[in-house]
Amino acid sequence: QVQLVESGGGLVQAGGSLRLSCAASGRTLSRYAMGWFRQAPGKEREFVARISPSAGSTYYADSVRGRFTISRDNAKSTVYLQMNSLRPEDTAAYYCAADGSGLGYRRRQSEYDYWGQGTQVTVSS
Repeated sequence: QVQLVESGGGLVQAGGSLRLSCAASGRTLSRYAMGWFRQAPGKEREFVARISPSAGSTYYADSVRGRFTISRDNAKSTVYLQMNSLRPEDTAAYYCAADGSGLGYRRRQSEYDYWGQGTQVTVSS
Protein backbone atom coordinates (compact mmCIF):
# COMPACT_ATOMS: atom_id res chain seq x y z
CA GLN A 1 0.00 0.00 0.00
CA VAL A 2 1.04 3.55 -0.73
CA GLN A 3 -0.57 6.50 1.02
CA LEU A 4 -0.44 9.82 -0.82
CA VAL A 5 -1.12 13.26 0.64
CA GLU A 6 -1.19 16.37 -1.51
CA SER A 7 -0.54 19.90 -0.27
CA GLY A 8 0.24 23.34 -1.62
CA GLY A 9 -3.04 24.27 -3.21
CA GLY A 10 -4.67 27.63 -2.73
CA LEU A 11 -5.98 30.79 -4.34
CA VAL A 12 -3.73 32.64 -6.78
CA GLN A 13 -4.19 35.35 -9.38
CA ALA A 14 -3.85 34.62 -13.05
CA GLY A 15 -0.20 34.65 -14.06
CA GLY A 16 0.90 33.52 -10.63
CA SER A 17 2.59 30.33 -9.48
CA LEU A 18 2.01 27.50 -7.05
CA ARG A 19 3.97 24.40 -6.16
CA LEU A 20 2.05 21.30 -5.23
CA SER A 21 3.61 18.53 -3.19
CA CYS A 22 2.62 14.90 -2.88
CA ALA A 23 4.09 13.08 0.10
CA ALA A 24 4.08 9.31 0.02
CA SER A 25 4.32 6.75 2.76
CA GLY A 26 4.23 3.00 2.75
CA ARG A 27 6.14 1.26 0.01
CA THR A 28 9.25 2.73 -1.59
CA LEU A 29 8.16 5.54 -3.86
CA SER A 30 11.11 5.02 -6.20
CA ARG A 31 9.39 1.91 -7.59
CA TYR A 32 6.44 3.91 -8.88
CA ALA A 33 5.84 6.22 -11.77
CA MET A 34 3.89 9.18 -10.48
CA GLY A 35 1.22 11.28 -12.07
CA TRP A 36 -0.79 14.40 -11.46
CA PHE A 37 -4.40 14.67 -12.53
CA ARG A 38 -6.98 17.40 -12.08
CA GLN A 39 -10.73 17.67 -11.99
CA ALA A 40 -12.67 20.87 -12.51
CA PRO A 41 -16.29 21.19 -11.35
CA GLY A 42 -18.63 19.41 -13.73
CA LYS A 43 -15.77 17.91 -15.74
CA GLU A 44 -14.05 14.58 -15.87
CA ARG A 45 -10.70 14.05 -14.20
CA GLU A 46 -7.90 14.63 -16.67
CA PHE A 47 -4.23 13.82 -16.94
CA VAL A 48 -1.77 16.63 -16.22
CA ALA A 49 1.74 15.20 -15.94
CA ARG A 50 3.72 12.04 -15.28
CA ILE A 51 7.25 11.24 -14.17
CA SER A 52 9.09 7.94 -14.43
CA PRO A 53 10.43 6.18 -11.31
CA SER A 54 13.96 7.48 -11.81
CA ALA A 55 12.80 10.90 -13.00
CA GLY A 56 14.46 10.22 -16.33
CA SER A 57 11.28 10.84 -18.30
CA THR A 58 8.45 13.31 -17.93
CA TYR A 59 5.22 13.72 -19.85
CA TYR A 60 2.71 16.54 -19.98
CA ALA A 61 -0.75 17.29 -21.24
CA ASP A 62 -0.69 19.78 -24.10
CA SER A 63 -2.63 22.28 -22.00
CA VAL A 64 0.13 22.59 -19.40
CA ARG A 65 3.32 21.86 -21.32
CA GLY A 66 5.78 24.72 -20.95
CA ARG A 67 4.01 26.06 -17.84
CA PHE A 68 4.03 23.11 -15.43
CA THR A 69 6.98 21.01 -14.31
CA ILE A 70 6.77 17.67 -12.54
CA SER A 71 9.69 16.51 -10.43
CA ARG A 72 10.40 14.10 -7.63
CA ASP A 73 12.74 13.54 -4.71
CA ASN A 74 12.76 9.83 -3.99
CA ALA A 75 14.86 10.32 -0.87
CA LYS A 76 12.02 12.42 0.54
CA SER A 77 9.30 10.27 -1.02
CA THR A 78 7.79 13.40 -2.49
CA VAL A 79 6.61 14.43 -5.92
CA TYR A 80 6.13 18.04 -6.96
CA LEU A 81 4.17 19.96 -9.54
CA GLN A 82 5.48 23.46 -10.16
CA MET A 83 2.77 25.48 -11.84
CA ASN A 84 3.66 28.79 -13.47
CA SER A 85 1.69 31.25 -15.58
CA LEU A 86 -1.52 29.96 -14.07
CA ARG A 87 -4.79 30.59 -15.88
CA PRO A 88 -8.38 30.57 -14.63
CA GLU A 89 -8.93 27.36 -16.61
CA ASP A 90 -6.34 25.65 -14.40
CA THR A 91 -8.80 25.89 -11.52
CA ALA A 92 -9.45 22.35 -10.30
CA ALA A 93 -8.82 19.83 -7.59
CA TYR A 94 -5.39 18.33 -8.21
CA TYR A 95 -4.63 14.72 -7.41
CA CYS A 96 -1.40 12.76 -7.35
CA ALA A 97 -1.36 9.09 -8.21
CA ALA A 98 1.11 6.20 -8.18
CA ASP A 99 1.54 3.65 -10.96
CA GLY A 100 3.24 0.45 -9.86
CA SER A 101 4.06 -0.65 -13.41
CA GLY A 102 6.46 2.25 -13.93
CA LEU A 103 5.96 1.82 -17.65
CA GLY A 104 6.24 4.58 -20.27
CA TYR A 105 3.55 7.11 -20.92
CA ARG A 106 0.34 6.15 -19.14
CA ARG A 107 -2.39 8.73 -18.77
CA ARG A 108 -5.52 6.78 -17.97
CA GLN A 109 -6.83 6.89 -14.42
CA SER A 110 -7.32 3.12 -14.44
CA GLU A 111 -3.57 2.66 -14.94
CA TYR A 112 -2.77 4.15 -11.55
CA ASP A 113 -2.93 2.09 -8.40
CA TYR A 114 -3.03 4.64 -5.59
CA TRP A 115 -4.53 8.11 -5.26
CA GLY A 116 -4.36 11.01 -2.88
CA GLN A 117 -7.35 12.98 -1.62
CA GLY A 118 -6.59 16.05 -3.70
CA THR A 119 -5.76 19.70 -3.13
CA GLN A 120 -7.77 22.60 -4.52
CA VAL A 121 -6.21 25.17 -6.84
CA THR A 122 -8.23 28.26 -7.67
CA VAL A 123 -6.96 30.82 -10.17
CA SER A 124 -8.74 34.16 -10.22
CA SER A 125 -8.87 36.37 -13.29
